[in-house]
Amino acid sequence: MAKHSACLVLNAGSSSLKFSVFRDDPTRARLQPVLSGQVSGIGGTARLEAKDAERRVIAERYWSADQSLSRQDLLDHVLAWISTTLDGDHIVAVGHRVVHGGPDIAEPRVVSPALLEELQQLVPLAPLHQPHNIAPMRLIAERFPDLPQVACFDTAFHRGQPWVTRTYALPKELTADGVCSYGFHGLSYEYVSRTLLAARPELARSRIVICHLGNGSSVCAVQNGRSVDTSMGFTALDGVPMGTRSGALDPSVIFYLVREYGMTLEDVETLLYTRSGLLGVSGLSNDMKVLLESTDADAHQAVELFCFRVAKEVAAQSASIGGLDALVFTGGIGENAPRVRELIAERLAWLGVELDAHANAARHDEIGAERARARSFVVPTNEELMIAQHTLALLREARSPLPAARPAPPPRRPVAALLRQAARRPRTFLALKGTAPR
Repeated sequence: MAKHSACLVLNAGSSSLKFSVFRDDPTRARLQPVLSGQVSGIGGTARLEAKDAERRVIAERYWSADQSLSRQDLLDHVLAWISTTLDGDHIVAVGHRVVHGGPDIAEPRVVSPALLEELQQLVPLAPLHQPHNIAPMRLIAERFPDLPQVACFDTAFHRGQPWVTRTYALPKELTADGVCSYGFHGLSYEYVSRTLLAARPELARSRIVICHLGNGSSVCAVQNGRSVDTSMGFTALDGVPMGTRSGALDPSVIFYLVREYGMTLEDVETLLYTRSGLLGVSGLSNDMKVLLESTDADAHQAVELFCFRVAKEVAAQSASIGGLDALVFTGGIGENAPRVRELIAERLAWLGVELDAHANAARHDEIGAERARARSFVVPTNEELMIAQHTLALLREARSPLPAARPAPPPRRPVAALLRQAARRPRTFLALKGTAPR
């Protein structure tokens, strides 16, 4: 049997490893899914579940915490299982999701030792994600040195934003060193905007706001298929509340927690990343489905706060593009929680948003009322397919083998170096001209 080229996509998180395989079939207009799955519960009772292209479960396995399997052991198991499962497909490249590309990376890049070092320097910007994104690249480079790998970045889609949406009101020295808004969920926003505009070309010049709502949530203003503004900024902690992340808050809250509660920076980081958001407000769960089904008053408050903050952010993003022509929901919550969409839309009636109750409940692609000034849509995201498309496109451009990785650009005192330098300094962070106001 003739083998088809296929791309393996890996999305490694703090407690899970998602994987997908896509076939590059020249007789089809788009890449074809072959299988997908994930290892969840890493660090505890790990569970592997894999499905075929028809979403039927084809493999399940559990490992108890007593077996003490490392991430590398689990990745080795996944790679071995995939190699024995594929029939008629040959993995020609591996695409990776990487949360942070820093100030200089604006497109997918070939994985090389130089790139890995560059990405390692960005760990302080995404400490809960970046190390896990990098680890599989190193392992595959060691196990399969001739297999091309491509890194695709969540920050890249936002790289072309205007300076005014990327810049904080901080001294220019800090801005020049990369302390600015980067934005995240870019692979999702890129896929959703492409999919929407392909299906609805009349929206090409429209003012669109996309809500990526899930355990991690953000909102993005898109026009002409390009990111103009987004709610996440310097890190993936900013913006709307999430499953366990606080979202935006007054920075002085951190000073207060350190001074009055005696918290260390590590304590505050843990609090804001893992004990806040839906979980923190409800005291019950970070799972929106659980909260919607609960009769607990705190669970209802968590849902209400989430929807209020998302609607508030949609309004802010609309201001960045001068209005709102279309509102799009995506992500696990955005795609599967009609009640959440309804609550958000109710707060945006003044912007022309109104949902059709039947279409919303039935999960139609277009869910807006006919009389609404702004159209509303649900577009399922597929970050893995976006990564596979980028990876194989880069492979085709090179016409095999992939070109040698470009050297890393000379750093402009990269952020990681700046942070290390700042840690060694006394209280005065920068020598600034003038006197600070009282």
